[in-house]
Amino acid sequence: MEIKDLKPAEGFKRNRKRVGRGAGSGYGKTSGRGLNGQKSRAGGGKGVGFEGGQTPLARRLPKLPGFRNFNRVEYVPVNVNRLDAYFNDGDVVDVPALVEKGIVKHSNDLVKVLGDGELTKSLTVKVDKVSASAKAKIEAAGGKVEEPC
Repeated sequence: MEIKDLKPAEGFKRNRKRVGRGAGSGYGKTSGRGLNGQKSRAGGGKGVGFEGGQTPLARRLPKLPGFRNFNRVEYVPVNVNRLDAYFNDGDVVDVPALVEKGIVKHSNDLVKVLGDGELTKSLTVKVDKVSASAKAKIEAAGGKVEEPC
């Protein structure tokens, strides 16, 4: 079998409707648009969002202030007191470990460790970002913060 042998299924292909090509075509004179009126004219009909003359929804709603920055990077905040509660001395804190403990929902979330609370355990932190106060508390407890943060 070759490409030249392929044909569409029987009855699948239909001829294009050619309107305005004489009475014998079945679509002559008014070209299937009926008689007079807005919809019979070229470019006729109602626009998208037309609601029968009442004020359209797009005009009824208020213009809200501000905008949403689509370049914004969202981090899941995790405080050091939660690390102290969930991890043992000498543990490595990374995103898979946080997901396993149920602190973070998804493994592709970006995590930032913040400095709220106290830390008494020595931990190795490997997350996307660490605040300056959290870094100071982690290092003061004998732990360390590793890149990429």
